[in-house]
Amino acid sequence: MTQVEQMKSAIMAIFAADETQQLNVSEISERIGVSGSQDFKDLVKVMADLEAAKTLNMDEAGKFRMPATQRRVEGVFHANERGFGFVSLPVDNTDPDIFIAPPNTNFAMNGDTVEVEIVKEAEENSRRGPEGKIVNVITRGIEEIVGEFMPYSDIQKEKTGLIGYIQSHAKKLSTYLIYLTDNGLHPQKGDMVQVDITKYPSVEAPGQMRGIAKQVLGNKNDPGVDVLSIVYQHDIKTDFPEEVRLQSESVPDTVLESDKVGRKDLTNQDVVTIDGDDSKDFDDAVNVRKLANGHFHLGVHIADVSYYVTEGSPLDVEALERGTSTYLTDRVIPMLPFRLSNGICSLNPDVERLALTCEMEIDEHGQVVEHHIFPSVIKSTARMTYNNVNHILTDQDADLRQQYAALVPMFEDMSELHEILLKKRHNRGAIDFEEDEAKIIVDENGKAIDIELRSRGLSERMIESFMLAANETVAEHYSTAHAPFLYRIHETPDSEKMKKFFEFITAYGIQIQGSSQKVTPMMLQEVLTQIEGQPEQPIITTMLLRSMQQAHYSDESLGHFGLAAEFYTHFTSPIRRYPDLMVHRLIHEYAKNGMTTEEKAKWEPKLAPIGEQTSIEERRSIDTEREVVDLKKAEFMLDKVGNEYDAVISSVTSFGMFIALPTTVEGLVHISQMKDDYYSFVESQLALVGDRTHKMYRIGQPVRVKVANVDLDAHSVDFELLKTEDVPLASAEILSRIEPRPKRPMRPRDNEKSGDKRNRHFDNKKNNGRRPAPAKDSQKRTFKK
Repeated sequence: MTQVEQMKSAIMAIFAADETQQLNVSEISERIGVSGSQDFKDLVKVMADLEAAKTLNMDEAGKFRMPATQRRVEGVFHANERGFGFVSLPVDNTDPDIFIAPPNTNFAMNGDTVEVEIVKEAEENSRRGPEGKIVNVITRGIEEIVGEFMPYSDIQKEKTGLIGYIQSHAKKLSTYLIYLTDNGLHPQKGDMVQVDITKYPSVEAPGQMRGIAKQVLGNKNDPGVDVLSIVYQHDIKTDFPEEVRLQSESVPDTVLESDKVGRKDLTNQDVVTIDGDDSKDFDDAVNVRKLANGHFHLGVHIADVSYYVTEGSPLDVEALERGTSTYLTDRVIPMLPFRLSNGICSLNPDVERLALTCEMEIDEHGQVVEHHIFPSVIKSTARMTYNNVNHILTDQDADLRQQYAALVPMFEDMSELHEILLKKRHNRGAIDFEEDEAKIIVDENGKAIDIELRSRGLSERMIESFMLAANETVAEHYSTAHAPFLYRIHETPDSEKMKKFFEFITAYGIQIQGSSQKVTPMMLQEVLTQIEGQPEQPIITTMLLRSMQQAHYSDESLGHFGLAAEFYTHFTSPIRRYPDLMVHRLIHEYAKNGMTTEEKAKWEPKLAPIGEQTSIEERRSIDTEREVVDLKKAEFMLDKVGNEYDAVISSVTSFGMFIALPTTVEGLVHISQMKDDYYSFVESQLALVGDRTHKMYRIGQPVRVKVANVDLDAHSVDFELLKTEDVPLASAEILSRIEPRPKRPMRPRDNEKSGDKRNRHFDNKKNNGRRPAPAKDSQKRTFKK
């Protein structure tokens, strides 16, 4: 074998060992031990030959990898109710999601971990990502399903050996029938039942599963069963195991003298909690005062939950498994038992509580010039609410200012410090997606009766500023000390997504300074500043959100792009978030044992799995909260069918438009109902354009709609678009982007109402006008602070 042949063999052995790796020539040279200029020239020639023979592929960055036909990857399948789906790869993999066409799903279900064979790589300079086919389901993402029970007759039972079936109300599972064997519970018709899956879809039964009835949640019309069904479907734990309950009951309900050893006593300082009117657990308290040198003292005092939830204890294991508390319209499913979260761990007024304090001295430019992080004992002076502090500061409410006269000077110092911190964040490029919050009001039976919109006031933004300052200070302290730590990271957006976003906004005359390859928060902040208050603000903001990465937890300090923060962690909510509890534990351990090599080695392997677990549980909780909100909004609209509303287009897809009412209720105008023309979807502009009339509908556009239908089981609202005279027309540039439709012979009966007929093909696509699965980076919470 010649030297070149040996070199080629060694190279292929490297790629055969790991088909997913990507290596440039220098990295390959180092791997195979190339030395000398002639050997390197031979290597370059070998790599060129391998690429020419399509044995290896080379990307734009000069990295080589196995070709698509030989490449397999593992990821998580995200199903769409229309049959196709996408496979997302691990966080450390930079490849885009892989599209899976309906014939290539291999009966995988939403959430399954799958092995995918790439059948087509992403096209260069194209919006299309790679395509693949699922060759193996490695682990199932769904082992239990909640659905409505439909019983079989006695004859059917005898013939099939089955007692009936359930059908899920969840959009992505509603097409399946799960037949129940008789060796489980025997529910009644209309009961919502939790079922253990024993057999999954297959070639023989593609739309069917088998299961055993495990638990009856109640009749679907019973109060609270609707929300409970969603909670169980998302596998959110509602009850605490006996050993967890017993441990929580063993925790004292007052601070003992022995608990104070080694802590700084701050009980003589005025500190306050500021939370919502209906908050029951208070995990952060603050105090601010001006210093003689003109700087500000900011104290952020966080409930020291880790003191009571010790590592490896039943409480700790359960908290890690849950990852977070889940906040629903009429209830909270806590991460910790209420005895801790509302009791000894809550910074209630006028009682001593253990805290972990971050004290900061902040100059007139918002820079933290000195800080101290230490365990403390505090006593909250007052339980303040956002509303009352807003009335004191913004409305100058005389009665409240008199009632809290001793605290008003501190509130005014807080307001001044907040403005300094806000200006600092703005100057460095932090991106702020400000929007109203919607609170669903329910009656004593949990039925939605109203939706209240609430803008964040000065007090909400003020507390946010203080929490952000503490999170950044703690993160920087341990990152610069090179100690293993847990961070909240939000990575730089993908350059290809940014390129598409930049192309999108040029249609609105917005020019951006800089390259999509080196995007900075300031560049995007300037875009939002340009469009503030303009008609195009909703569509551009939506497109920007969809172009961003999803924030998550990691043991790497990669900063927070959206906040333009070099260092960031979650330190301030250990009652409801496990990462914060873990951060507290690390702070205590490093203070007790020092940042020694041994101590660092102890924690280093533990943190990456915790970051991954808590990121997954956060996503699960968000999805549960969102689905409950959709359900309650649909319930609120049940008696409003036929009502007309002024609204705006919130999203546009190939099958219709989602419409948002002022109450934030969203619903669909299906394209089959747009009968005045044939509408084509222009993806690059997220627009529907009429072939004949050139009418154009896109995000942010005002429309007039009528409520056509409400489907409570599907948690959905359908609208009918009403005629208006001021629909804009597409420009020539947008019309040029419409792909021509294939011609077909015109049948005589189509002549007069061709618009009607030509849109009917959409009815057969089985999406039934339901909401598509949201993109991973399309929701505000992807960017949660």
